[in-house]
Amino acid sequence: MLQYAAGSTRAFELLYSKHKGPLYRYFVRQVNDQQLAEDLYQDTWSRVIKAASTYETSAKFTTWLYRIAHNLIIDHVRAVKPVDSFTEVFEPEQDCESQLGSDQASLETQLLDSQKSNLLKGCVANLPQVQKEAFLLNVEMGFTAAIIADIAGATLEATKSRIRYAYKGLKECVDLKWQGANHD
Repeated sequence: MLQYAAGSTRAFELLYSKHKGPLYRYFVRQVNDQQLAEDLYQDTWSRVIKAASTYETSAKFTTWLYRIAHNLIIDHVRAVKPVDSFTEVFEPEQDCESQLGSDQASLETQLLDSQKSNLLKGCVANLPQVQKEAFLLNVEMGFTAAIIADIAGATLEATKSRIRYAYKGLKECVDLKWQGANHD
């Protein structure tokens, strides 16, 4: 980022290519609306470009970038509260034709995996926003609690609690829904 601030467009290209996929997925998972995710994604990069001349290395670039992204999501949530569009996470389902295997055991396994995946998606979607964000940043991005705390502007202990409660809530939700679906 310092090289980009000094005028190197190649440095920006490298930053962009390194972070574009994970950052876009972060937005898609948080807002579950591809158009809104695209808008927030573009807005994040616009802010990076505008802030280049004043960028200071007080944190890792990744932490700074996701802090911008986090703040944009918070601003959006505040603007449209109550938000009911945070309903699903992860990638869209594949169509059934592509999931069907050649033998019955494979088909049953695929259907069971699909049911588990849908169940987990629903449970993640039902987490409180702060827990969902902490969980996704931890699981998908591999960020530590300390980095997530910096991004979210929360204390380390609060962030650890959010992650812990997210896991606990997911386990309870999955167990409850799996039993409710009459599975062993």
